[in-house]
Amino acid sequence: MRMVFRLYCIVFVVVVVSACDSNQAPAPPPAEDPPVVAVTGWTERTELFMEYPPLVSGERARFAIHLTNLADFSPLREGRVVVRFAGETIARFEVDGPSTPGIFGVDVEVPAARRYQLAVEVHGPGLTDEHRVGAVTVYATADAALAAVEVDDEGATTFLKEQQWTLDFATMRVGEDARREIIIVPASIEPRAGGTADVRALASGRIASGGGRAVGTPVNRGDTLAELVVRTERIGEGSILRLELSNAEAELRLADQALARIEKLAEAGAIPTRRLGEARVASETAVARVKIAEEEVRHLELSRSGEGTGDPGERVVLRAPLSGVIAESFATAGATVDAGELLYRIVTLDRVHVVGAVPEHNLSQVQGMTEAEVNVPGLDPLRTDRLVSLGRVVDREARSVPIVFALDNPPQAVAIGQVVSLHLIGTAAADGVTIPTGAVVDDAGQPIVFVQAGGESFERRPVRVGGPREGGYVLVNGLDSGERIVISGAHLVRLAALSPQTPGHGHVH
Repeated sequence: MRMVFRLYCIVFVVVVVSACDSNQAPAPPPAEDPPVVAVTGWTERTELFMEYPPLVSGERARFAIHLTNLADFSPLREGRVVVRFAGETIARFEVDGPSTPGIFGVDVEVPAARRYQLAVEVHGPGLTDEHRVGAVTVYATADAALAAVEVDDEGATTFLKEQQWTLDFATMRVGEDARREIIIVPASIEPRAGGTADVRALASGRIASGGGRAVGTPVNRGDTLAELVVRTERIGEGSILRLELSNAEAELRLADQALARIEKLAEAGAIPTRRLGEARVASETAVARVKIAEEEVRHLELSRSGEGTGDPGERVVLRAPLSGVIAESFATAGATVDAGELLYRIVTLDRVHVVGAVPEHNLSQVQGMTEAEVNVPGLDPLRTDRLVSLGRVVDREARSVPIVFALDNPPQAVAIGQVVSLHLIGTAAADGVTIPTGAVVDDAGQPIVFVQAGGESFERRPVRVGGPREGGYVLVNGLDSGERIVISGAHLVRLAALSPQTPGHGHVH
């Protein structure tokens, strides 16, 4: 680039001097740059733009390899690059690290004249890639090599890698999947059907000390949420309960006395054996009644104080009916609750529903749309898993119908009740492709797109805008699947196209 700039400066000075002194002979025209072979290729991870001279057997050739990280369109700043010639044998030439960010200069001792399969390997921190350039020919003489070079840049706009890397610049490949229509509707994150559970008090009583779970606490199915000390329903009948206990104890004494008398008579054979069995049953029944009466009196005292011993008869254990998080909590240790009172609400997060509101004027467009993306602030778009339902009844106030998509295992940044936007995706009704709106440039009233013909060359392509701009995309005609277009910085390429001076190819690195 600098050499070319100096060449323009020399030409400018020569022209000025000639104009000042017409008696001097005109300066000879500047020598043309030697021809180069330019190669451009893409993988999913990197872009390769490579320039090298015509290949002559036995000579030394310098390969100027430009590598762009397609994750952010920045120059590759470190790593090892290998140029591989594969024929009857394999010859490898490599360099460790770029001469300047993004540009790796590899010196090659050109092998014997024949056809080779050429490839470029990239080995860097966290990045391993390979560009298979394809078949190349090494010639026996320089004349044969130069004659084989084809230079066809007619009408192309040059925009150097050094410019692309330092400016806001990006490209994308136009694919079949770009033939889509996008409708954006407001939405919210809601629990899935069957994804919520209310935990209520099974009986009246007090929440035992140490009970209670905070909102947001994760729980698993079967986990203990709280223990409830059951309150007796006879809390105002203390004197009656004590009278019942006294009567039960009296009945037990009488039953024991009767049993002792009957046992003596049975030993003497004075009464049937059946009478002895009946007396023993009566005694055991009286014992049980005493225990029940004692338990009711003791339970009465515990209900009054709010304490308990932990006996199963005193407490009810409340457990989580499903796995999720505590969405609402009304349980406080020591608080008195009534039977049926709501204590917890649990929401499961393994799958949520994204509920959108489709305006009634878009109903015909969303019919058949089964794909969608969720746009959550601060996150990359989330692809939904499936369409759950599309409403058929219009809300009279909002004038919209609900559309519901399932989202499995959402990130932690997605919360129930969160407001999001839902991008409904469908096949475009008209011919064309959808591309980012930033790819379309107004050129004197004509919408145009810049197609990347090579690493540093771009073709101006008029297009016809065929639909509304929604969700940052626009439907256009005039592009083919597989072409690569500029989606960020297209206006900068247009400025370069308007410039009267166009940098030459084959700039030295």
